[in-house]
Amino acid sequence: MSDDEYADWRADAVEGYAAEIAASTGRDVADLRDQAASEFTQYLPDGVATAGHWLLTVLDPAGAAVGSLWLGPDRRDPNAVFVFDIEIVADARGRGLGRSAMLAAERFALDLGRKTIGLNVFGPNERARRLYDSLGYQVVSTSMTKHLDQSG
Repeated sequence: MSDDEYADWRADAVEGYAAEIAASTGRDVADLRDQAASEFTQYLPDGVATAGHWLLTVLDPAGAAVGSLWLGPDRRDPNAVFVFDIEIVADARGRGLGRSAMLAAERFALDLGRKTIGLNVFGPNERARRLYDSLGYQVVSTSMTKHLDQSG
């Protein structure tokens, strides 16, 4: 990913992340944008040049950009790579490009000498969960929330 691509990617990725949090928690996405932007700044203080992070553009077989993949260190395991974000544009989904990107991420991690690859997926994102299940990813932990009705 180039520096020019980074600015557009970051804006879209922050918005997408805030929307995923909102869908998972029932909170208003407008209230989550600053939190999402802060987390991106924390993890990518030098943008695309942040050491130990790789911001990659996903290409289709014809070479057209159809998505992005953000890989970095896994805070839980020094022998792992972590998938911070993967996104395939809506009109390119369902063609195996997400699967190909994840398989490429696995090869990338192996080439770095890493033993595992990790990721988090929001509960409502069933499409992504099916993909990760089909690729052999295993649930390590589950975080759960219950929204309480204060009226009764």
